[in-house]
Amino acid sequence: MFFADIAHAMGAAPQGGESANPLGAFLPLILMFAIFYFLLIRPQQKKAKQHKEFLAGLGRGDYVLTGGGIYGRIIDTDGDVMTLEIGKDLNIKVNRGFISGPAERGDVKGVSGNGKKDKKSKAAEPEVVDHPADESKD
Repeated sequence: MFFADIAHAMGAAPQGGESANPLGAFLPLILMFAIFYFLLIRPQQKKAKQHKEFLAGLGRGDYVLTGGGIYGRIIDTDGDVMTLEIGKDLNIKVNRGFISGPAERGDVKGVSGNGKKDKKSKAAEPEVVDHPADESKD
């Protein structure tokens, strides 16, 4: 009769016609979902929509940054395949989906609007100087 004592100690079932409000039980869950929606889901959807519009508006001459970190200027588009100029006479083909964002013209060194090398980005060439002191060592 050990189990009868335990059942008696647990108490009787609540009496009366009052039942718990089911909305009250789910209210914390509903509030958590609302917070997650407005703080996480909605901003991410907004950002994805802006990126999709950016990709749709890309055209020839735009400076872009790829997902792999390569800066370049779009010189040709063929559907989802874009040809980027990343240096003088150096072109690569990239899928439109791998372009992560816009780049400033100054970020793309060595490429100007007309495909010629910028004067600013020209690497300093070492000067060869003949020193008379070097000839006297022989």
